[in-house]
Formats: sequence, C-alpha cells, structure tokens
Amino acid sequence: MLFLSLILATIILLIVLHDYISRSKRLIRKIPGPKSYPIIGNTIPYILSPENLFHYLRTLHNTYGELNQVHALSVQAVNVFSPEDMEVILSSTKHNDKQLPYTFLKPWLGEGLLTSNGLKWHQRRKLLTKAFHFNILKKYSATFTEQTQEFIKKVHEETKKSKTDVLPLICSATLHIMCETAIPATRNEGIQTITQKYFKSIHTVGEAVVERMCRVWLYFDPFFKLTKTAKEQETALKELHTFTNKIIADRKEFVKNFDVSKYIDSDEYDNSKGKLTMLDLLLENEKTGNIDLESIREEVDTFMFEGHDTTAMALSYFIMAIANEPAIQRKIYEEMEQIFGDSKRLATMADLHEMRYLECCIKESLRLYPSVPFIARNLTQETVLSGYTVPANTFVHLFIYDLHRRPDLFPDPERFIPERFLPQNCLNRHPYAYIPFSAGSRNCIGQKFAMLEMKTVLSSLIRQFHIEPVTKPSELRFRTDLVLRTTHPIYVKFKNRE
Repeated sequence: MLFLSLILATIILLIVLHDYISRSKRLIRKIPGPKSYPIIGNTIPYILSPENLFHYLRTLHNTYGELNQVHALSVQAVNVFSPEDMEVILSSTKHNDKQLPYTFLKPWLGEGLLTSNGLKWHQRRKLLTKAFHFNILKKYSATFTEQTQEFIKKVHEETKKSKTDVLPLICSATLHIMCETAIPATRNEGIQTITQKYFKSIHTVGEAVVERMCRVWLYFDPFFKLTKTAKEQETALKELHTFTNKIIADRKEFVKNFDVSKYIDSDEYDNSKGKLTMLDLLLENEKTGNIDLESIREEVDTFMFEGHDTTAMALSYFIMAIANEPAIQRKIYEEMEQIFGDSKRLATMADLHEMRYLECCIKESLRLYPSVPFIARNLTQETVLSGYTVPANTFVHLFIYDLHRRPDLFPDPERFIPERFLPQNCLNRHPYAYIPFSAGSRNCIGQKFAMLEMKTVLSSLIRQFHIEPVTKPSELRFRTDLVLRTTHPIYVKFKNRE
C-alpha cells in the first residue's frame, strides 16, 4: 500500500512539474524575442565575442521592444529597458533575489553583500551600513586626499607625454584608496605589495566571469570545470583568499586591544594603529559575534571588487568626456576658483559639498557611461512587466546603459549636458530613469563613498591640469562585462595649468 502511494505521489509530482514547465515556457514564448530553436532556444547570438555581444544586446530594444526574452536549455531570461518595468523590479523587496550572473562570483565573494540573498543579505546590509555612516566617511576622506596627492604626482610625469592611457593611471589610484580604506597596510604588508598582488588575481577572476557570461553552456559548473579558464580561476582564487585571510589575521592581532567603536562618533583616532578602516569595523563586530572571520573575508573581497574597478572606469570616462568638452571643463575650473581662490590648500568635506556643478558633470558622465551597464534579478514569483506575465524562476536583465540613452527620457541623449541634473531639471523625470548606482533596497551601499572619492580626485586634477582630447566619445567601442569596458585604451593629453 505504501509502495503504491509513493508511485501515485511521484506520478502526481511529475504531472505538476510538467504542467509548471509547460506553463513557464508558454508564458516566455508570448514575449517578443529572437527566433527560437529546439534545446538551444534563441541564444545563438550569445556565442559572439564580448565586443559583438555588447553591440547585439543594443539591437534587442529596437528590434523587439521594451521587454524581450531569451532562453536556452533550462535557462530563461527577459531583458528590461523601460523605467516603469525597472521600478516594478527594483522598488519591491519581492524581487531582491540574485542568481546569474552573480553566482559566477561566489567562488570568490562567497555569500557577501553582492551575492547573498534573503535573511543573510538583510543582516549583512544592516551591519555594513554602519561602515558608510557620515562620520566614517569623514575619516575615509583623509585617505582620499592623501592618495589623490600621490596620483597628482604621477599625472605631472604624464605631462611630458603626447598622450596618456587613462585607465592604468586611475586604476592604481583607486586600488590604493580601496586598500587603505578596506584592508590596511600592516607591519608585514606595504600598500604597494597589496595592490600588486590584488590586481593580477582580480583580473584573472574577472576574465573568467566574462567568459561564462558569453558562453551559455558554461553557466553549468560541470562544463566550466573542464576548461582551462576554470583552472586559472582556481589558482587566482587561492592567492586572493590566502592573501585576504592573512591581512585579516594580521590586523586582528594588531588591534586586538583596541576599542574601535568609541572612535566611530569621534574625530579622534589612535595614530599608532593607523587609519580607521572597514576591516577594523568588521573585526569589532566579530568580537561581539555579529560576524565570523570567513564572512569578514567575503565582505572585504566584495568591497575591493565593487569599489576600485567601478570607480576607476567612472573616472576614466569622465576625464575623456570633459577633455572633449573644453567649455564644460572651463566651468568646472571656475567653480574650483570660486571655492579655493588662489589657495593651494587641499579639499575639505565642506568644499566637496560646494562642488555642485562638478557633481552635475559626474552625474552626466555616469548617465552616458554607467560603471555597471546592467544588473540582474531572479524572479521568485510571476510578475507582470510591460503587460506580459513573466514566470517565476526567470532571470531579469535590467539594461542601465540603454535606459540612460533613451531620447524620451534624456533629449539629445548622446550629448554631454550636465545641466540635465540641475534640481529644476530633475523634477518631472521618472524616478527610475537614472539609476547608475541601481535603486531600491539593493542599491549600491557605497555610492556616497564613491561620489566623495570622485569629487576629491577630479577637483584636484582640474585645479592643476588642463585636459586635452585624444580619444573621442564616438571612437569608444564597448564589450560585454560586469563593468563598462572599452576594447581599446582611452587616451587624453594632460597639460600643467601653470
């Protein structure tokens, strides 16, 4: 009797499962999309190179409309281009779940803030929000200023050249800033050593993620593990994890008798312990059992990954953009003159808040060149988008790059017009028309950190250098990646103002 009951239950389960799969497939097929074939679906174009895939993804909106779908094997996804649909996804806590492509980062970042879901994400977000409190940001600003001065010294050397590849120069500066605010140099590890070790391994892991994104069969771990890329990733991950764990252990020993919490709301800090860092704040929470050492490693790696590369790309595009806009560059310089006069003093937090036109320029640059060109969510329940019912367990790709270049939202969208972001010009704009830091409860936790960092670097740069164009915006060729990257270097010419 029990055996028959099990058979009956199995049959019922299979029927329900088949019905679910069929319904899911039927719903997906109702959504416009490229021509589909058995098993492989309509993802043949996804086998393109990263450069050609980026271009192909741009055609989907024009060809198939505001919402379109792609599917292959058991994977199905919809591509979202409208602010209305983005609001549906990002404004609701029902749609916070992340899966692909973020799961490709889990071997490195584990269950950190970027990749975790549910209760774990909520707990981490609450804990890490303290690391970006205004009083903490004020302490980080000293690092921004110090590392910017080192960056400016390097730019002075670049004035001797006919052109400069912007990204390596900027990337070194942002990586130094991230290292000093996240994982401090200790007695055993200098900041230069940290950046050198991190950069190469981060690049290797990043390339592996991009390869998986562009090859649908590599979405499945058994296939990916057979590749040379998987072996290279494994080696890089060992180096990254070993290094981060050592830094954490060293710092834990270094500050074990030091009460970090008493300095969070104070302007003081024990200089013998170095600058206050995010790692110090996490280690303080480890003392009270709010987080363990493995989780600290996940969050430090996440902070490094999300912080340095995205900001480096944002700064590179900004520098290229204003090099091609001399009148706008002049207006930024005039704002600096109004704030600083003839003084050579370093920027304070109060100064940064006065840089309103520079902030408009940064926002316009992030509109044209969002550091993260797309984000993704996994639907855990049926949802209506653009009038179509999208089934549960569908991946949703939200294309920020395309959203920001819609002429109905931003007239003459290819032009660099900072005045778009004057307060009076933002009043009637859809709240989800501009989302360079994502939006909703899973927005970028470090966006204020990033804006202060960019203002510090750019204000110092423009006060001391005139930037002339070499690479033009029309010459940029992008490729598919987790961040907005070009296929060729971005060049400018730096000239001393005095």
